[in-house]
Amino acid sequence: MPIPLPLRPLVLAGLAGELAFELYAWLISPVLFGVRLEPANLVVGLIQKYLGPALPYSAGFALHFALGALVFPLVVWLVHRITRTGWLVSGAITGLALWFIAQGILAPLMGRAFMMGFGSYTQSSLIAHVGMTLVIAVVFRLQKVNGVLDAARS
Repeated sequence: MPIPLPLRPLVLAGLAGELAFELYAWLISPVLFGVRLEPANLVVGLIQKYLGPALPYSAGFALHFALGALVFPLVVWLVHRITRTGWLVSGAITGLALWFIAQGILAPLMGRAFMMGFGSYTQSSLIAHVGMTLVIAVVFRLQKVNGVLDAARS
């Protein structure tokens, strides 16, 4: 029997995680690492390079925000369901994977060095991605998503 997607918990967890990511990227990262994280630039660059259209920064920001708020919590939930690990471990695994994809795969597609040379931007990006997915995991846990899913199975 298929397990129903917990849509409300997904959206709440995703919004909390993405807001935490953006607060960190714009306010905390510049203080700790001297760099402001702006993944919208990567989104804009990849779309222009591989699809053609030049998007404004605001559209790249909106796309990244939507991915963070809707897709990333889905990935945390899937990792939790597949690995049967606790929420925090599932969040950490997801954050590490997303960080590697962003810095190790997508950035090089734009001509940057692998993991951008492990400089301050990459280090801050690690904190941002893992922090975001841990927030998502905590919000899932606080909403008792396991209990909702276990009740749906019976």
